[in-house]
Amino acid sequence: MQTIKLEIVSPEGPIFKGEVSSITLPGSEGEFGVLPGHASLLTLLKAGVIDIEKSDSKHEIVAINWGYAEVDETKVTILADGAVYVGGDSSAEIEKSIQNAKELLQSISSDSVAIASVVSKVENVAKSRY
Repeated sequence: MQTIKLEIVSPEGPIFKGEVSSITLPGSEGEFGVLPGHASLLTLLKAGVIDIEKSDSKHEIVAINWGYAEVDETKVTILADGAVYVGGDSSAEIEKSIQNAKELLQSISSDSVAIASVVSKVENVAKSRY
């Protein structure tokens, strides 16, 4: 199975680094997927969820408030203003990471409908993955 390198970095440091099968990103014009061999592009990312599919078909998610993605055929680099890895080994850790993601998203906007939409997606994706 082909993989693509993914690196997610925030001002606080690296959030994720590794080889993955695919990535779904919250682009400013809507969600889009990236597979190995994708055409090169540089795009703005809006608040949302980065869904990472690893080579073993397991998913990991990262919530971001906004950022930029640089994509080429072999690598995706994401520079996020704020990012929270959503996951953990226990339900308590998962709930804590969901709460951190909610706080991150609520800090960027007063648009309660947009925040509710993204928070709902974070909760749904996190609970379905873990």
